[in-house]
Amino acid sequence: MNQEMRYTILLIEDNPGDVRLTQEFLKDNVYLEKIFVVNDGDEGMKYLRKEGIYAEELSPSLVILDLNLPKKNGFEVLKEIKTDMALKYLPVIILTSSESESDIQLCYDLHANCYISKPVDFENFSKLFNSLIDFWCRMARIPKNNDRKILP
Repeated sequence: MNQEMRYTILLIEDNPGDVRLTQEFLKDNVYLEKIFVVNDGDEGMKYLRKEGIYAEELSPSLVILDLNLPKKNGFEVLKEIKTDMALKYLPVIILTSSESESDIQLCYDLHANCYISKPVDFENFSKLFNSLIDFWCRMARIPKNNDRKILP
């Protein structure tokens, strides 16, 4: 991604405390255009597919996804994103309280871009978000929608 651009993040998280912390850490980030929050997996997919009330919303540059969500869990959301030709290259960061090896394995099997267990203290939470944004919004290069080609 180009450091001259600003990016939109979709946070799919149902814990109000984690949402507030995330918004607090990202509010002054120079690379961030907007952070949009939905609190369940169904709404996350509606946002990504620009359905209903989300039709005019900005497409996200990055998804931060919790696993333990109501209606549609994070595994289901991740699978839908990574099997949808219009969404599959969208970076998905799993940010969850789970440290289960089976959860980690399943997320990578479903093509998560990375898996991070939520830090328990404020300082490490802050460092985490600074690192995430620096990497995904400044350093990583990701194909644009119109550049995506379907392999034979």
